[in-house]
This record gives sequence, structure tokens and C-alpha cells, in this order.
Amino acid sequence: MWFAKSQEEALKELNVNPVLGLTSSEAQARLQKYGENKLRGKTKKSLLSLFFGQFKDMLIYVLLGASIITLIIGEYADTLIILFVVILNAVIGVLQEYKAEKAIEALQQMATPRSLVRRDGKVKETRSEEIVPGDIVVLDAGRYIPADLRLIESANLQIEESALTGESVPSEKEANALHEDPQTPLGDRSNMAFMSTLVTNGRGEGVVVATAMNTEMGKIAKILDEDLEEMTPLQKRLDELGRILGYLAIAICLIMFTIGFIQKRDLFEMFLTAISLAVAAIPEGLPAIVAIVLALGVTRMSKINAIVKKLPAVETLGSVNIICSDKTGTLTQNKMTVVKHYTFGNLKDVPAEDSPSSLDKDTQELLKTLVLCSDATYENGQGTGDPTEIALVVLGDRYKLSKQILSAEYKRVGENPFDSDRKLMSTLNEEGKGYRVHTKGAIDNLLKISKYALIQGEIVPLTEEIKNQFLMIAEEMSDHALRVLGAAFRDTDRLPAPEEMEQDLTVLGLVGMIDPPRLEVKDSIKEAKDAGITPVMITGDHKNTAAAIAKELGIADSLDQALTGAEINSFSDEEFARRINNYRVFARVSPEHKVKIVKAFKAQGNIVSMTGDGVNDAPSLKTADIGVAMGITGTDVAKGASDMILTDDNFATIVHAIREGRNIYSNIKKSVIFLFSCNLGEIIAIFLSVLFFWPVPLLPTQILWINLLTDTLPAIALGVDPGDKDIMKAKPRDPKEGFFAQGAGKRAITGGTLIGLLTLIAFYFGLSEYGFSLSSRNIPDEVLIYARTMAFVVLAASQLFYALSMRNDRKSILSIGLFTNKYLIGAIITGLVLQLGIISIPALANAFKLQWLSGRDWLMVIAFALIPVVINELIKFIKHRI
Repeated sequence: MWFAKSQEEALKELNVNPVLGLTSSEAQARLQKYGENKLRGKTKKSLLSLFFGQFKDMLIYVLLGASIITLIIGEYADTLIILFVVILNAVIGVLQEYKAEKAIEALQQMATPRSLVRRDGKVKETRSEEIVPGDIVVLDAGRYIPADLRLIESANLQIEESALTGESVPSEKEANALHEDPQTPLGDRSNMAFMSTLVTNGRGEGVVVATAMNTEMGKIAKILDEDLEEMTPLQKRLDELGRILGYLAIAICLIMFTIGFIQKRDLFEMFLTAISLAVAAIPEGLPAIVAIVLALGVTRMSKINAIVKKLPAVETLGSVNIICSDKTGTLTQNKMTVVKHYTFGNLKDVPAEDSPSSLDKDTQELLKTLVLCSDATYENGQGTGDPTEIALVVLGDRYKLSKQILSAEYKRVGENPFDSDRKLMSTLNEEGKGYRVHTKGAIDNLLKISKYALIQGEIVPLTEEIKNQFLMIAEEMSDHALRVLGAAFRDTDRLPAPEEMEQDLTVLGLVGMIDPPRLEVKDSIKEAKDAGITPVMITGDHKNTAAAIAKELGIADSLDQALTGAEINSFSDEEFARRINNYRVFARVSPEHKVKIVKAFKAQGNIVSMTGDGVNDAPSLKTADIGVAMGITGTDVAKGASDMILTDDNFATIVHAIREGRNIYSNIKKSVIFLFSCNLGEIIAIFLSVLFFWPVPLLPTQILWINLLTDTLPAIALGVDPGDKDIMKAKPRDPKEGFFAQGAGKRAITGGTLIGLLTLIAFYFGLSEYGFSLSSRNIPDEVLIYARTMAFVVLAASQLFYALSMRNDRKSILSIGLFTNKYLIGAIITGLVLQLGIISIPALANAFKLQWLSGRDWLMVIAFALIPVVINELIKFIKHRI
């Protein structure tokens, strides 16, 4: 732990003289030993491996098995259709996943290309890849850090580490500091500098202690490299369904063979019938339907500013019950803002909009000093410089005290720069015929070097009472997580030396600033909580600051719900997982802590979403069930590791995406229940006919036609149903809950039984018209064709009409609106037209062994087809009344 070692210890351990640096030969030898200073990534999947990866699914295995059997028995058309469905499903999956893994490449690009290094006693510029442990690196403002360094010199050094630690403000660095606590958080290691962070102020030197994958950035890269491909809830449900259907198909075949053997039937004929039943049991179109529904969901979500990279992630959103969000830039604006200013006896909030310049004299002098004592600029809505100083210049702008105008009127002629010992900065500006010292910094340090105070335009002696009043207001601001900055001045008629500036000052007042919450976030958090979703804040910032923001947003109620990274380390993984639900804010955390938090929530059975934008968020984005990156402020690394990207960086979009995800799962469930009901109807019709030695009412090709065309169109239409308006009033769905939970299984069995029995009844009526019954033997082919046509029409039409009733399990068709899903109406009409076409076009009718029906029989089959939907609507009505 280099942060616990002195400069001398670090230099000795790395065997380097800081004045001379490494020799060229030693640097070359170490390069051979440690390798190049660049992050490495794992081998990316080729398109071919991505394609074959789509076949790792139980339902796909079942379909491939069915295609082999149909090929063996010569049903080539069936084989081709099933293989087409399987390949279509794989292609859709590959298109969504291709180019998704870009995290490591982005990390590599973030490494600075060239750095200043001392070698052979000379400072030279070299490629960052060639830097080795022991190199002495020279730092100045505007340079990226090429590797992890133990600082050996620092002068007013400040480094922007927000991408790594999540802190809004650049960290002050002090080479002489020592941190003996081994649990010191990254953001508090003031004697260290980390790879790919940016020097914003001052200068320094450091000795390289870690390169490439051994750096803090490298640790993130390692975490991103871990293969964490977990199945989503939907994939688990579909896998489970595939297993059930596979076992069901095998069981049906065995039962059929047993019955055929007992009944002394032709075993080859029984094999063909068993294939019919296996085909009936498997909804061949389901994988393609799910892929299409998810792809359409992705398109809809892109219109609400959410780009989904992997199809199943859409549905995962609907199961989310924990949203872990980074604070800086996600919940807050990542922009320091002054929210309060105070002159003696006059505490005021800063208005959000520009304000007229009619200020009292004390406040005007306070703001004037703060603006003039700043190096930042702010023009056309863009600020450059230290975020704290930008906030001061913006404050001046709001009160019509422009930095540009003030600097021109009161020209700067001298300064005493900020340093971490004094915690003050002073400038000397022309004022009238003399000069004025403007000083800003820590209020307690200012009060120690001040003799006077400006009160209501008068300069009065600074008494203990006045001092205590200033300190009390400063403490109140600190309690609200505000960063407090004081201001003072002194008029002089001569040019003082920098070290003489900060004497006998007159205190003006102080300001409180914070990185404020995004305006729209509070409402989104309330909506999420109403939907049974728990928002959690995870940040590298300080505990009090994070807790104050969390309380303001409604995430936490008290400081007791906040935990620091050091406190997390004191728990074992098991204990932390047990206690995780007691906390809503996690502060001063490292990337490893973020991953640990996400894993602890997942260990409690939660479906976790993690939002973030920095490099430090990337590992936890990848670990979460659904990682959400910010599109505008987000780093390429975060985007590469995420499942979804928000193009508007709006936390509210996550809630809209969750609503969309819930509707998508609900719609997929409707499609599954609908297809299962339809296939159950086919199984019942065929199984009963075999069991009672009746003729088979449907041929395998007829069943396949219904499964792949007639069923598929309504199933897709159900998949794009507008959805339930009240879906966000319900609690998140239990991720362990199957498709058939909450009465869905009963509805599927009821619908399937009705469809199957009505198909047999229609088959019976078709036979009886020619004087035959179900138990008749040697029935002529033309009679069987007619009766099968009636069964075929009832089966197909009843399924089409039944789809209307599947839109909502509680509300009737009329209450949700018959025409509110125009796609479903279109699918039903198209399905009926296809049925008419296959029966009326001679070539198709001959291929599928069908024929045209009489007018009376058409009326009969349509009446039969309407019965399941009418009964299902009556059941809903009775349940609603009860």
C-alpha cells in the first residue's frame, strides 16, 4: 500500500534516484519485466460465435430435435419451417449484441499518449506505453496521469478524479501526507495520483508504482473482463418452459406408443401420430415471437431516449426492484452551484434565474470579491477552470456582476495563489486611486487573520460575537452538505508583497455551494417508490454530502441509512448481504465496493439496476442485472459495460423504461399463455382421439400451419399491446414467478380445454353429416377431409377470437376497447383470410388435405369458434362481481 509509505521508502523500494530518474537501460529492462503500460482486453466474440451462442436455449434444442424427426419421416416442409424459425431467432439476437463489448477499448483510449518523464537526469517526453515502475513522472496542469504514482513533490496540486471516484470537485494532493489506515478510500489518498485522471492545477512529481493492469484503472478493466453472463428472468422462464415442453413431448410420445401397443395399432402410424402430438405440444413460433416483441420494444424505447443494447435487457427492466444510482452527474448536475450567501444578519437563497442587480452594499461587495478572486471564466454558458470558481463566476453573472466587466474595471496587479496549508487565495486589484486585496477561502482561517467586518455598509471591529455568528452560519450550511467559502478584503495605497496581503482583513461574508440535484429526479424517485422500487445512492463523495442530497430527493430519511466504504469493509460478505436492506446511501466507495453492493442486493433475491456515467461505475454496471449508462456525460467505458444507454441523461427516463419493461413482460406473458392455450387445445383434440380409438382430427402439416402462421400473428399483436395504464401501481414482479403464476395456468388450461373439445365436436359434426361417427371404421378419405376441414377451421378461428380475451386477465374486451390494439384486429382478419385462402385455393387445399364447406357448416364452425372467448369473458365478469 504505497499511500502508507513515505516518499523515501517508495523511492528506496523502487530503487530510483528522484534527481536522475531511471537510466535508459534500466527502463528498457523493466519494460521487458513488467510489459507495456496499456490495458489488455479479452478476445472479443466473432460474429460466428455470437450466432452459435444464440442456440444455447432449451426451447431451441427441442425445436432442433423436432426438425430432425420431421426430416427422418420425410416431412421436409416442416423441417424447413422449423429451421427458418430457429435461424430467424438467432439472427435477431446477433444483430442486437454485435459491437456491444467496447469497454476495454474505451479504457485503452483513455490512457494518455505522451508524458513527461525524468530519465538519465533529463526530463523528456515519452509514450505512456513505455512508462515503467520506478519512472519519475513530471506533472503540470492539463496533463493526464499515465500510471499510478506515489507523489514525491507537490505544489498546489489538484487532480480531477470524478471519473474514478465520483467526486465533483478536484482532489487536493499533498506529497508529504501519509495514510496509515489500510482502508483509506481512493478519494482520500492525497499522496497518490491515478492513471487517466487529469491535473487541473499546480504541479508535482511522482514515482510510478503501478502500470497497466496493476493500476486502479486496470483493476476496473479486470472486473469488466470477468464473464458475468447471467440469464435474465425472461430467459430463465423461457428455458424452464422449453424444458417443460420438451419433457411433455417425450411423455406424449411414450404414452401414445403405450396406448398404441395396448390397442394393437400399427406402430408406424402411431409414430406419425406421436409426431403430430409433439408438434402440437411445441409452440414453434415462440422464440421468434419473443425476439420480435423484444426488438419492437427496443424501437419504442429508443423513442423515449433509452437505447437498449441486448434484447432480454428490455424485459429485465420490468422486474427491477432496486435502482442503484451514482450521485454525481446522474442524480445531480455535476456542476457546483452557489445556493446560499450570507453577510452579517442577512442569509439569503440564490434564485435559480438571473436576478436584478439591486443588491444591498454588503452582498454586492461579497460577490465582487468572490468574482475578482477567481481564475475561472464563464462565457456563452461554458465555464473553464476550477468547478468551485466557475460557480462563483456564475453567481456573479446572475447578479449582473460579470467577471469580464469587473476584471476590466478593477485590473489585477498581484496575487497569492491558493495552497492547501493556508486554504486561502488572494488577488490584488486596482481600486480607485489605490489597491484592494480580495481574499477567499476557509471561513475559520479567514476569521483568524481578520480584524474587521463589513456590516450594513460600515466597517466595524470584529468581535467574538460577530465571529461566532459567522461560524454558526457556516456550521448550519455544512450540516446541509454545503461547501462553505468565506470572503474578505483590505484596502491599501501601496503594492504589498504576496505574503503581506492576508493581514488585518475585513470579513464580508460567506457562500454555501453544492452539486445540486437534477430538477426532474425527485418526481421520478417518488414514482419509482410508488411502483415498489427502492432507489439507492452509491457515490465516492463524502457521507454527509451524499446523505443530504439523498434526504432532499427522498431516497433516505436519516444519516443512519448511510454507510461508508470503510464501514463496508468491516463486514463479511454474508453479514453485509444480510444488512444491505437497512441502507439507502453508500458513500466514499471504490469500484470494488460498488460491485460488492450490487452483489449483496442480488444475493437477497433482488433484480438490480445500476445507473452511472463514470469509469468507476463500469464494473458495477456490468455486474448489475441491468446496467444503465448516461449517453451525454457518460464515458465510453460506462457505455460499453452497460445494457442500456440514456441519450438524455435523465433519471426520469429510467422510470419510463421500467414501465415499458413491465408492459413488455406482460405482453410476452400474454403471448405465451395464448400459445400454450392453443397448443393445449391441439394436444387434447389429438390425445382424446387416440385414447378412444377415434380418427385423428388434424394432420401434422395442418397443426404446423396453425402453429406457425395462424397463432403467430395474434401472438405478435399481443406482444405489442398498448399495455395496462395501471401497471406502475403494482409492485415489481417476483423474478422467481413463472409464466403460469397468478391464475394464468388455470386460464390456459380452461381455454385450451374448450378449444380442444370444440375442435373434436366440430370433427364429430363433420363425420355425422355423412352418416359416420367417431367410433366408425373404414371412413372414406373424402369424409375425413371434410370433417378435418371443420375441425381445422374451428381450431384456427377459436384461437384467433380467443386472442381478444387474452389482452387483460381482469378487464373485459369492451372496457379496454375492442379496437385499441389495431394490430390484433388486423392479425385476426389476416388469419381468417389465410384460412379461407388455404381452403378455397385448390393447390393449397390439396396439399393440406382440406375442402370447401357448406354455408350451414360455416355458420356452425364460426359459432363454435366464438364459444371460448365468450366463456372467458363471462368468467372475468363473474370474478369482477365477486
